[in-house]
Amino acid sequence: MFGAGGGTSSYREVEDAEVILLWGSNARETHPIFFHHVLVALRRGARLYVVDPRATSSAAFAHRHLGIDVGGDIALANGMAAEILRAGLADLSFVERATTGFADFAAHVSAISLAETAAATGVDAALVAEAARDYASADRAMICWTLGITEHHSAVDNVRSLINLALLTGHVGRYGSGLNPLRGQNNVQGGGDMGAIPNKYPGFQEVEDETIRARFEAAWGVALPPRRGMHLSEMFDAMDEGRLRHLYVVGENPAASEADVARARRLLSSRSFLVVQDLFLTATAALADVVLPAAAGFAETEGTVTNSERRVQRVRRAVAPPGEARDDLVIVTELARRLGAAWPTPDAEAIWDEVRALSPMHAGMSYARLEAEGGLQWPCYDLSHPGETYLHSRLWADPVVGPKAPFAVVSAEAPIDALSEEFPIRLTTGRRLDSYNTGVQSGAYRSPLRRGEAIELCKADAARLGLSEGDLARVASRRGSVLATVHVTESLRPGLAFMTLHFPDEVDTNVLTLDTYDPKSGTAEFKATAVSVTRATPATALVAGGA
Repeated sequence: MFGAGGGTSSYREVEDAEVILLWGSNARETHPIFFHHVLVALRRGARLYVVDPRATSSAAFAHRHLGIDVGGDIALANGMAAEILRAGLADLSFVERATTGFADFAAHVSAISLAETAAATGVDAALVAEAARDYASADRAMICWTLGITEHHSAVDNVRSLINLALLTGHVGRYGSGLNPLRGQNNVQGGGDMGAIPNKYPGFQEVEDETIRARFEAAWGVALPPRRGMHLSEMFDAMDEGRLRHLYVVGENPAASEADVARARRLLSSRSFLVVQDLFLTATAALADVVLPAAAGFAETEGTVTNSERRVQRVRRAVAPPGEARDDLVIVTELARRLGAAWPTPDAEAIWDEVRALSPMHAGMSYARLEAEGGLQWPCYDLSHPGETYLHSRLWADPVVGPKAPFAVVSAEAPIDALSEEFPIRLTTGRRLDSYNTGVQSGAYRSPLRRGEAIELCKADAARLGLSEGDLARVASRRGSVLATVHVTESLRPGLAFMTLHFPDEVDTNVLTLDTYDPKSGTAEFKATAVSVTRATPATALVAGGA
């Protein structure tokens, strides 16, 4: 937040929060370790508000479930802000001292009524008011979110609307109050921290800052590009336009995980040269000219990982990689040598020390300290620094240390894939507890919780469509169609359907999804696809999967 790409708070703080807004996240299933901390808070009397189109297993624990319409997040956040202002619950002393842009923000939201918010979001006006007032009145309150916020074409503005709520109420920069994006995969946070972002070097340092770039050039002995690179969605656009012809894919399976996956496969298949480095022979690896078998980071390599609370922890090699598999560090080093670079034999600790020398927020995290202290949270500026449990305490200094936190004027936008007479049902996608992403890492293991992929519908929609539990249905969007078994559930309301991406060999869900993406983050709008659902017949079965 505010220039640092990580959550502001620690897991332990969640346990002491009085109010938790879990927004666009079924953390009970998708972040079960984190949710244990939420359960501790609930046992201590905290109130949980779950904002989600579905009545998820997380919502079963909630004080209130706000069953928002897909794409209604900004409208709800703005409406809650308006209610907080009307009720006189904004922390105006914090706002005046620590923020910028409040006047424009207040002018933008203050006239929004509860009735307008209810109409725009599908959430009852009384629930909007209760959630807004409870969040603002609490001494300690958290907002936590995941892909239900970010997998939209308005992803960044969705996040900024939540930040506005925290700034308006002073729920940031204090113990037990913060803003927390929950990372969906192991070490996603660490990847970003290390510069796996097109506009950042390690430590979230700007690529286009000449002074910063000069430091990295001096350390690495090469001239670095002065402009940001492309994010994943821009890469696929560049492939489509013939500007990107060679691709090196590391630990990613876009031939199954990308939105509008038929387009993704066509573009991947037409590359001049494709290299895939992975643990498994994925659908993407099957298209590759060269496959480099990699070691498993959790047991076969040395290094570090970073979790959602910014905690860097050691990873230790327990067993040797099987067969020809190699540590990613070894693979990259050997490639560099073949390209003429005189790289030394890779050593995880030496590479980490280089990170510490170039990234100020990691400078104090020696391997010895990580071992002795069970991990450290960034920023950790020197060997005597304890790491920071929560970020942005500087906003409570008087005067504020460093830049003030900006409000953002953001407006609600409808999903791009509009509902119509032909495609009247809103499909949203997500995960289940027993499975993981495209199933590459989890599909080979049995689970008593697992059932195959299905199109989930509410009872009313199933009855209206003449479908029953276990029937085979054709699900179609503007991009293609798939066949899926029907599962009737009470977690959905009329007009809303749900599927996962876990079983692409059975049901290729991403044939349906839309690859329109947020221009700021590059995230595709996986959460909002317009579909039709009909009973499958021999004729429809033949065309399923086509455009």
